[in-house]
Amino acid sequence: MLKRENLIETWHDRRIVAGDNLDSSISENLDSADVVLALISPDFLASTYCYDIEMTRALERHRLGECRVIAVILRPCDWQATPFAKALVTPTDGKPVKKWPDRDEAFLDVVKQIRNALPQKSAAVPTHFAQPTSTFVRAGSSRSSNLRIHKEFTEADKHRFLDDTFEFLALFFEGSLDELQKRNPGIEARFKRIDSQAFGAIIYRQGKVVAQCGIRNGGFRGFGDGISYTSDATAPANTHNDYLRVEAGDQALYLEPGGMSMGRRFGNHDGESHLSAEGAAEYFWGLLIEPLQQDSRR
Repeated sequence: MLKRENLIETWHDRRIVAGDNLDSSISENLDSADVVLALISPDFLASTYCYDIEMTRALERHRLGECRVIAVILRPCDWQATPFAKALVTPTDGKPVKKWPDRDEAFLDVVKQIRNALPQKSAAVPTHFAQPTSTFVRAGSSRSSNLRIHKEFTEADKHRFLDDTFEFLALFFEGSLDELQKRNPGIEARFKRIDSQAFGAIIYRQGKVVAQCGIRNGGFRGFGDGISYTSDATAPANTHNDYLRVEAGDQALYLEPGGMSMGRRFGNHDGESHLSAEGAAEYFWGLLIEPLQQDSRR
């Protein structure tokens, strides 16, 4: 929205084209930026260029009052021991974006905090986590939003995407089960981490099992890379009641439902079945909670 309002222009080093001088392009934009967003992750802290060169200069300008440095904590890391701890840290309380059940809510929190800190200037937050980067913001300019170029994704990219999604699913289910039993008397919920690639969930009503599932990263043959869902809380390998397989779109990776419930849940609407980590979590949670909700309506 800040771009649509023509309030900001963003720049990052992915905009450097072939033939440009890397150091001078970054220095020029860094020295003219009104706001620098430091996208903090283990990769960022491990990058000598990002941490020792870009951020040293950004924090120097920040101390001189020439710009504002705002840290966006994307993934868990030891950011409290860095100079960023003295700048504005987002989201609230420095809770990493990856730890939020809903990443859209996390980024909205980031934007709100930037608006509060800078009444007339703000910054849009990128959602791509794969590489360490910084975003520099200048006010008062605009450009076309039609800048997309087809991206290629490797098997390594797909495996990282699945691993990140699986960890998000585990956090989502653990938090949702905890909240479910808090809000509903007579309901007890149990989350069980089986191993690094599987977890189980059980819901009891008055001590009796009314719903359960197991979710496993991989664990089934013949369907490509993906995440499987079974109605067994032990999450057995090589079986599933439903599954999500990873697919590559023009710009991003996504998960595609491949089980029997796909048609019932999504019909024939193209694109609706392209799921993010959040969509995958809600999809599997819906399978788990559906029998409990149907039983409640009887």
